[in-house]
Amino acid sequence: MSATERPAQDLLSGAEIVLRALKDQGVDVIFGYPGGAVLPIYDALFQQNAIRHILVRHEQAAVHAAEGYARSTGKVGVVLVTSGPGATNAVTGLVDALMDSIPVVCLTGQVPTHLIGNDAFQEADTTGITRPATKHNYLIKNVDDVGRIVHEAFYVARAGRPGPVVIDLPKDVLINKGSYRGRPEDGHRSYRPTTEPDAASIRRAVEMLKAAKRPVVYAGGGVINAGPEASRLLTEFVHLTGFPCTNTLMGLGAFPASDRQFLGMLGMHGTYEANLAMHGCDVMLNIGARFDDRVTGRLSAFSPGSLKIHADIDPSSINKNVRVDCPIVGDAEKILRALIAAWKADETKPDTGAIAAWWKQIEGWRARDCLRFRQATSADAIIKPQYAIQRLYELSLETRKDTFITTEVGQHQMWAAQYWKFERPNRWMTSGGLGTMGYGLPAAMGVQIAYPDALVIDIAGEASILMNIQEMSTLAQYRLPVKVFILNNEYMGMVRQWQELLHGGRYSESYSAALPDFVKLAESFHGVGLRATKVGELDDVIREMLTVDRPVIADICVDQKENCFPMIPSGAAHNEMLLGPEDEAPKGASKPGVTEEGMVLV
Repeated sequence: MSATERPAQDLLSGAEIVLRALKDQGVDVIFGYPGGAVLPIYDALFQQNAIRHILVRHEQAAVHAAEGYARSTGKVGVVLVTSGPGATNAVTGLVDALMDSIPVVCLTGQVPTHLIGNDAFQEADTTGITRPATKHNYLIKNVDDVGRIVHEAFYVARAGRPGPVVIDLPKDVLINKGSYRGRPEDGHRSYRPTTEPDAASIRRAVEMLKAAKRPVVYAGGGVINAGPEASRLLTEFVHLTGFPCTNTLMGLGAFPASDRQFLGMLGMHGTYEANLAMHGCDVMLNIGARFDDRVTGRLSAFSPGSLKIHADIDPSSINKNVRVDCPIVGDAEKILRALIAAWKADETKPDTGAIAAWWKQIEGWRARDCLRFRQATSADAIIKPQYAIQRLYELSLETRKDTFITTEVGQHQMWAAQYWKFERPNRWMTSGGLGTMGYGLPAAMGVQIAYPDALVIDIAGEASILMNIQEMSTLAQYRLPVKVFILNNEYMGMVRQWQELLHGGRYSESYSAALPDFVKLAESFHGVGLRATKVGELDDVIREMLTVDRPVIADICVDQKENCFPMIPSGAAHNEMLLGPEDEAPKGASKPGVTEEGMVLV
């Protein structure tokens, strides 16, 4: 029976079908901004109470908020924006979610179907624009397809390697009446990602790992995306093997930071011990990471003597950047469960003597204490940014609250990754693949919506925070007590650092001139503004920030010249790390004077 033949009482508007489908998917919150093309959905929202709407102040922020919500809860984040500029403003957030594998469904308005292609008011080719920015997208032209496509979009967003999906909704489709058949069984006609690992590949991986003399486990964001059980199984597997473990930037929290077997983060600003273990290992297990260039450094010199096992949900990621010896396609939780079972079933004994010698070498690298910094202790001393993060972490423990950290992008982001000890998954939200300045504040907003009683802190830089500072207004409207902790060095810090180390100290346009008074800015947004300019003020400011039940901006004035180390310069290898300001960046692909141990000599 067609929609026109159904009794009128059985028919719903396209907008009502959208909301019914969202409710059936378990959606309880939408982040959005209204406009003409989506007013039918906003009218339907007004007439129901099951789904909450959070009014952001910019569409990019809506997507980042949905990302924060998704990453902290494991659910799909939902975004609602209008046609034209509403959709195009969302593109940065969509690419960010695509790069970091975050499940988001973005509903975009569109001009009526008969006007598509006519350059109508606020028309944009949303599906064309977002095709490279999404995992998949849809343009719906028939109201009877609305329910099916919404459900399909949620399946696509969360199945396999997660990612963003756009549903473009012409206004007449939202107004027209159609039928809704309820939530079907999850699935898609052609998209059926492999989740169960191949048993032979698992056995081969265990054989390689048991024969290893210098093994390392390298875990990424895919472990966290697979759910909290995957992180628990990762910890179980690492303890079972006795191997060292390192995390990518996106994988922090997948393995407890306080664990003795944890080497810290690896990559461009990773620890000395993690990077040299990766460089010198003989068998590497990569689970849920994509061999990103910020991890591998110069590919021709990346872990040159190792056999590589790559376990990933996305088959296109395997052998894409690095050739591997044992590929495993599947869900990280299922792979880890299979590895544990196969390890126990295989009676071969690991070479405990060789592994003990490997640990002795790693402990020697760890003894270098690559994250050590010097902080003057006098009350009027300049605050080192590392010290500010360290004290923020230590004082946050006193609150005994579940704490979530988001960041903007830059030096502060790397310092947060280095000095915050993440013991659990889903507590660390940062823009990894795209490196989106302006991500942290709206992401924190999404986390706080999901966890109203939690402590949510956006660790920011004074340049990045201005990218989406308008979201302080959203925090005020919904009484979200997000804490913004700015490391203010009055520079685009990472840009300045690269200019200093790699461009002869030519600081071209990296100074943040004409900065606002962040204390007054916070107050103008109905929040609390605080400032620390010296060591003696820092603890009191942090304690007040953590205590106040309102949005807070804490302006922490830090050493303007401090750089973020360790650092692998772009195009260098893991054993060409810079450990401090006295080191020089290697010239070209290699540099005479690099020791066998890895320290760059000057």
